[in-house]
Amino acid sequence: MNTVKARLTLMSFLQFYVWGAWLTTIGTYCTEGKGWTFGQFGAIFSTLALSSILMPSLIGIIADKWMRAERLYGLLHILYGCFLLMVPNLSWLQGQNTFFSTMPEYDLLYWVIFAAMICYMPTISLSNSISYRILNMFHFDVVKDFPPIRVWGTIGFILAMWTTNLSGSKDNSMQFVIAGSIAILLGIYAFTLPACQPEEKTTEKKSLIELLGLNAFKLFGNYQMALFFVFSMLLGAALQLSNMYGDAYLSSFPKDSIVEKYSTIIYSISQVSETVFILSIPFFLRRFGMKKVMLFALIAWVLRYGFFSIGGTDYGSIFIVLSCIVYGMAFDFFLISGSMYIETTTNPRIRSSAQGLFIMMTNGFGAYFGTVASSWMIDHYYKFPDGSTDWTGTWTFFAAYSLVVAILFWLLFKQNGQDSSKKDISISHH
Repeated sequence: MNTVKARLTLMSFLQFYVWGAWLTTIGTYCTEGKGWTFGQFGAIFSTLALSSILMPSLIGIIADKWMRAERLYGLLHILYGCFLLMVPNLSWLQGQNTFFSTMPEYDLLYWVIFAAMICYMPTISLSNSISYRILNMFHFDVVKDFPPIRVWGTIGFILAMWTTNLSGSKDNSMQFVIAGSIAILLGIYAFTLPACQPEEKTTEKKSLIELLGLNAFKLFGNYQMALFFVFSMLLGAALQLSNMYGDAYLSSFPKDSIVEKYSTIIYSISQVSETVFILSIPFFLRRFGMKKVMLFALIAWVLRYGFFSIGGTDYGSIFIVLSCIVYGMAFDFFLISGSMYIETTTNPRIRSSAQGLFIMMTNGFGAYFGTVASSWMIDHYYKFPDGSTDWTGTWTFFAAYSLVVAILFWLLFKQNGQDSSKKDISISHH
């Protein structure tokens, strides 16, 4: 029995290792290694958001109806790995094919990363589904046994960041070789997991709208829920800024300085903080209630970017570390509390769809608009004449944006009814 949990733990570890190896350093690769503009990099990074909008739902339908989940998961990771391994060979592709030869390298990278993200993004939810199915299959307690398995995903993400940094790969294509090679091994490993057969067919017929979870859009007819989803989108715009520019910012420090040399390792403090703050959520919910906890998250984003904005001062390294520490509160408190808000305020018939809509608004629409708008803004307003980036001005603007969102949330968002988070905190572990 313990072997089953160990195997799922390995899957969780590798699931995020193959993402963490390049997610926070692709900005350094594009802007420092290649010298591309932030607009070009922003377009490439936006593929994560575009892939998050409908692909998880579509892949979920396939896993539910037609194909064993662990096989589909393995196939997607093998394809994901193959696409990432194409990144170091883009010049070779351009030399071999007339169509590719007329395409600028950053355009070609856009389509390669887009294809990789179409394969990878659905595996995040699919890995959870596989874990739930297998744990139930072997009569484990999902609420009790899944969190210790999932936390190893964060550990995998952190160690991948360290691997990229210590191997000197943060500004070159070796980061994609690391991620792609391990992803293919993960894909092969997935085929050895216990079989997760598609669910038995039921007589209940659902429309494509219901299958894709789009029926949850009816929640926009409720003012408070519509407001909540709008703020979720605004938060999603802020959320991606860290992943996009964090390592590129730290890598802009003087050459061979501690911050520049170990930028990715320093940045991984954010993920360590995430694992700590997630454990504190039950206490904060009992003590302050759901609305205040979500407001704390928005204030934490102000501090996150505000501390970054003074990172270039004499004591800047202290504020950079503080910025990484508050990231855990900024990331966890809104996303998890927001998920619980939906769980306790929506009709059970559309609750799963509503959770999907929440992710679609944060990681999909919000992340896309944030990515495109911020990269355009930096190129047009925060570039020095010598081509370097005004990071102080950039982070100050992001902090101001987060502050405006926090103030509007406090003034406009009213939580209806009794704060159900104080009645049942166990849901926070799902």
